Amino acid sequence: MGVFFGTDGIRGIYGEELNEKIAFACGNALGRCGENLKIIIGCDTRLTCDVLGLSFACGAMSVGANVTNIGICPTAGVSYLVSKIGFDYGVVISASHNPAKYNGIKIFNKYGKKISELEENSLEKKFLNQKNVCFNQVGRYYHKPYLVNYYYNYLDKLFDFNLIGKTIVLDSSNGASFKIAKKLFKNKGAKVISIGTKPNGVNINQNCGALFTSRLQKSVLNKKADFGFAYDGDSDRLVAVSENGEIVTGDQLVYIFSMFYKKIGKLLPSKVVGTKHTNMGIEKALYKNGIELLRADIGDKFVSEKMDEQGIIVGGEQSGHIILKEFMQTGDGILSSLFLAYICCLENKKLSEKLDVKLYEQCNINVKVKDKVFILQNKNIINFIKSQEFEVSNKGRLMVRASGTEQVIRVMVESENQFFSNNLANKIADYIKQIDNINS
Repeated sequence: MGVFFGTDGIRGIYGEELNEKIAFACGNALGRCGENLKIIIGCDTRLTCDVLGLSFACGAMSVGANVTNIGICPTAGVSYLVSKIGFDYGVVISASHNPAKYNGIKIFNKYGKKISELEENSLEKKFLNQKNVCFNQVGRYYHKPYLVNYYYNYLDKLFDFNLIGKTIVLDSSNGASFKIAKKLFKNKGAKVISIGTKPNGVNINQNCGALFTSRLQKSVLNKKADFGFAYDGDSDRLVAVSENGEIVTGDQLVYIFSMFYKKIGKLLPSKVVGTKHTNMGIEKALYKNGIELLRADIGDKFVSEKMDEQGIIVGGEQSGHIILKEFMQTGDGILSSLFLAYICCLENKKLSEKLDVKLYEQCNINVKVKDKVFILQNKNIINFIKSQEFEVSNKGRLMVRASGTEQVIRVMVESENQFFSNNLANKIADYIKQIDNINS
């Protein structure tokens, strides 16, 4: 990771880690990656999207790039449009699942794929060396929100099925999917109950969406719905809920999708991509069915890169970033929910009937620290973690890593015993807090 770019583009609290100057510098740098570039920009519903998006656009136009702003659009929509309409780059102003005070910048190449770490590092080197073209060579700015309809129409025609007689609860997290998702499922004939569809600029991801599913679960049970789907702020992830109110994680979605592809003979090669976080129960279940799980680093762009290396069509993260290469180059929560509903209808099964994998018991703890780099380089912590890895070696897995977007250390322990996982994860988290307090 670079100074500004993390695991998913640039991200930070507005006015602190991310501001207009950084957005301008990023646009100015990207605009110098070719001649007369065409750049498309979309965003989620945050209040700060306009000021950051316009700053980015000004930076790009100042070196001759032409910028087309399509307004509010899911991240996957920008990924789709950049490749289908012929833009050189796609940019999304969004902080995904983070609260409204955060924002971010994600960049896609002309193929709709997130740019690589090497490309991010190259951009960063240009941040401090900004340039301008002559007055008669500056780029133009266009506002074309109607282009989002191309993305909607693509999703609408992907799967030939109907949901007549079905009830679906959708939680759009007051984010980018608040119009599109509801319209798509209604067009399939479903009765749609909506949550999180009244964005006001500051309520994105606020007690709703993929990270806060309790309201969705209650609504599914109270309304006797067939499915519940929760997206995050930019709709690149999906957390599903069965008719029983049970959470369906990204790991389980990867299993369901890969098993479907295996059944219809399209899982070639017979491999899927997860991450270091993917549940061991999923790995074992896939193996029993002749499917190999490859683990990538945390971050959906790393999942995507590993999929491309071996021509794999299904991959994803536990958090709900699911990549279905047959249809899209990046994670798309709306696409994943449509595909899941399609599979259940095609097989005439309830979602709960697809959850036949015994998961290992995971305990995940996020520890807020003052300096995540210091924590992971601290010798006492390194030695302590090594000692705990020895303890868990025959029972499960242990992982301690830094968040790519926040000053947070993520601790994960998984085993077949929930008490063991909880106890060990808390033990490690407490030790990290102790060292962090000493460092303050």
